[in-house]
Amino acid sequence: MKKLTINYRFVSVALTIVVSCIWVGCAQMSESIMDESLGINGSFEHAKNGIPYNWLLYTPNTVEKGDFDIFLDTLVFKDGRQSLKFSVRECSSAGGRYSPGLAKEFAAKPGEKYQVSFWYFNQRSEFIAKVRGVSAFKGEDGPVFKSDDTTDEWTKYESEYTIPEKMNALRLDINILQPGNFWIDDIRIERIQ
Repeated sequence: MKKLTINYRFVSVALTIVVSCIWVGCAQMSESIMDESLGINGSFEHAKNGIPYNWLLYTPNTVEKGDFDIFLDTLVFKDGRQSLKFSVRECSSAGGRYSPGLAKEFAAKPGEKYQVSFWYFNQRSEFIAKVRGVSAFKGEDGPVFKSDDTTDEWTKYESEYTIPEKMNALRLDINILQPGNFWIDDIRIERIQ
């Protein structure tokens, strides 16, 4: 009869790899509270616990490195009664889930054309806004707007984008890439064709 031997070192290494993969896979990448009955909520009028409904936010709880606050500002706003403010003391310039910011994704069909717009107020920060078509496994870049201009008043950004073939959603990502104060308000994503 053959005796079964267990290589404990191999089992330990394998278990460590599996647990690490599960841990990394479970890491929270953004915070959100959803209620589709509120629509896009592009003026951030509806929120719960400081989180505006229907947006993915890259917050201090989800961004690994950085020192910043995100809050609803009732003193500085363009539309409605409040805006979303990012007060950033330190952050990564990598963008995406590595930097403070927000994102929204909409179901869309190839060939549909959208107008994307928002108002921003910027003090010493640098930010980037990306519009793109996405599917389950890939994305196709569209308009990119990057600015570090300090503004003394609200400034409007506007672009148009047509959903490419094989894409089934439109995604808007806005990230703050360097310290400063950044306000955003009245985000609109409207189908125009």
